[in-house]
Amino acid sequence: MARAAIETAAPLIPPRPTLALLREIAAGCTACDLYKCGTQTVFGEGRGQARAMLVGEQPGDSEDKAGRPFVGPAGKLLDKALLAAGIDRKLVYVTNVVKHFKWVPRGKRRLHEKPNAREIAACRPWLEAEIAVVKPRVLVLLGATAAQAILGRSFKVTQQRGQILASDLAPRVMATVHPSSLLRAPDEETRRRETQRFVEDLSGIAPLVADEAEEASATH
Repeated sequence: MARAAIETAAPLIPPRPTLALLREIAAGCTACDLYKCGTQTVFGEGRGQARAMLVGEQPGDSEDKAGRPFVGPAGKLLDKALLAAGIDRKLVYVTNVVKHFKWVPRGKRRLHEKPNAREIAACRPWLEAEIAVVKPRVLVLLGATAAQAILGRSFKVTQQRGQILASDLAPRVMATVHPSSLLRAPDEETRRRETQRFVEDLSGIAPLVADEAEEASATH
């Protein structure tokens, strides 16, 4: 039976969403053609009322296979950077602007391909629903695609990274690089320097998450 074509995921969002319900419905999303090449929908995961939500571009090869966000090499680097910044990943919510892996074949490998405006627009209702349910105090936008999807196409991470900005979606928004860019550094010294800058950016939101950590420990 053919799936019905829809323009965006908006009609799929239930009137009273929960993360579990959104994840279940998103598994069958066909709002763009990426469902045809991705193994599965990779929805966000993490603390339901997290004060910080980290938003990347799209799942990668490892995430597509596992069905979980930020579990590949970039995710492992993100874990280390969060730890260095004093942030427990268990206290944040991680997701992506686009929920399916877009790729092109290179021999036996599947290489990342940047999602286009149509695909980003089709998937945006899922992200907006996640934000509405989680209600984070701060959105951390990882990389240019995520930053421009939320802050507009003229936004430049290279010029405004680490700055705390206002948004209609959350009280605070900060953009920085995607950890995958650190993996592409041309040499070890550049990777070390840029990773330190990334940690410094994340440190700017650490007090917000630390407050939550203290509250969580006080209730146990």
